[in-house]
Amino acid sequence: MGAQAVTNGSLLIAEPFLGDPNFERSVILVCEHNEDGTFGLVLNQIAQVRLNDVLTDELYHDYPLYVGGPVQQNTLHYIHRLGDALEDSIRVADGLYWSGNFDQLRQLINTGTVKENDIRFFVGYSGWSGGQLADEMAQNAWIVSHTDAGFIFDTPSDQFWRGVLRRMGGQYRVLSHYPVDPRLN
Repeated sequence: MGAQAVTNGSLLIAEPFLGDPNFERSVILVCEHNEDGTFGLVLNQIAQVRLNDVLTDELYHDYPLYVGGPVQQNTLHYIHRLGDALEDSIRVADGLYWSGNFDQLRQLINTGTVKENDIRFFVGYSGWSGGQLADEMAQNAWIVSHTDAGFIFDTPSDQFWRGVLRRMGGQYRVLSHYPVDPRLN
């Protein structure tokens, strides 16, 4: 199904039949993809804790925290649309950035410069070694799409999987209505 090539900024949308509880109905933003492997963040899995629950120094504004994936869940990552306003940011796609100077980010948050819908924080990440994602793509485990920063930051996480498939249209729009457990229909 997913015939598009994976690039930085791609979205990996889990097929409804994937069968992996770590990625059920997940949408993953690919932050880095090269011959050595792929690094991504699950956009639609909210953690049971908030950002200030995992930081040693609390921020003035507490943010929701997302589970970026099953790998190294003791690490903190973030995506944002702050661009050059945050030093050392890595451009992922138009208007969408990953990482950056955390001390500077802390100052921007504490002065109210950063709004909640401009940034998303994650614990852990999703990772594939070289060739591993290609193997999963060959097994039709993922649908590849692209999107914009506005959709990522302005769409509620519980509507993300369906929303991205609807935006793709055609057969994907139909797939967006597939029930979580078809046995319950």
